[in-house]
Amino acid sequence: MTAPAPLLILDSATLYYRAFYALPEKMTAPDGHPHNAIRGFLSMLTTLTRLHRPSGIVAAWDTDWRPQWRVDLVPTYKTHRVEPESDQSAAEEIPDTLGPQIGALAEIIDALGIARIGFENFEADDVIASVADQSPGRHLVVTSDKDLMQVISERTSILLQSQGGLEKWPIIGEAEVLARFGVTVDQYLDYAVLKGDPSDGLPGIAGIGDKTAAALISGYGSLDQLIKAASASAVQKPLTPTLAARIVNGTEYLVAAREVITAEQRLPISEWSFAAPGPGRNDKQLGELAAEWGVERFVAELDQALAG
Repeated sequence: MTAPAPLLILDSATLYYRAFYALPEKMTAPDGHPHNAIRGFLSMLTTLTRLHRPSGIVAAWDTDWRPQWRVDLVPTYKTHRVEPESDQSAAEEIPDTLGPQIGALAEIIDALGIARIGFENFEADDVIASVADQSPGRHLVVTSDKDLMQVISERTSILLQSQGGLEKWPIIGEAEVLARFGVTVDQYLDYAVLKGDPSDGLPGIAGIGDKTAAALISGYGSLDQLIKAASASAVQKPLTPTLAARIVNGTEYLVAAREVITAEQRLPISEWSFAAPGPGRNDKQLGELAAEWGVERFVAELDQALAG
């Protein structure tokens, strides 16, 4: 029996950044501006559509890449990505030649009739979690962000961006999370905050890496139980007195960091977003954008793939 077609949920920024850095900037539009990110994004979406035959597509968008409420909880959150000389809550540092392509890509996605969803004060992760929680059927989330392991369930899997062609990207479900990280999906966020993530400005607890974090969280069951054990008058293995002291001293950070990386599931998502591309399609605008950016062939190939 063939499995039902999944709703394809795109972590859009991870795809356009991948395209931008994978393809040379000598790929240009008729006016000479680079179009490598647009071209690569459209090509990847075409391949993903042909491989997975989705029931629909949602492009989750980083309307607010670093929400202030998350910065208030952990001030170091994504600090290293802030554009130099901007105020700390403002612009993300984006390559000069990528910025215009992101805007054009948003217009192309809209003109294709693909649901592109973003919310002020929330990140794409929150959109993805909300869509996965609220929409019926199966979901396949395309991302490179391991924090999104939290959305995996019986109905939701992750297509994890990795080295090599899209055909080789692994599909991660509940069993794969346990095999790869040594914790369950429900334990993943506790494991993640304990070990830290320098790429997001989350330092974790000194001396605790992947293996130790997995052993502690799987051994004690949860971060809350680990903190309780670390606070006891006498600690037992796999804790040591040194690690226990660091965990106790870092408790405030650990609790805040877990809230920071927990994706919101309650954003209001319209049901039309779960439909196949088409309801908001604008062929005239799509043709003009494709010509302006020199991506007519890539738009046509995507259209063909979407038509089945």
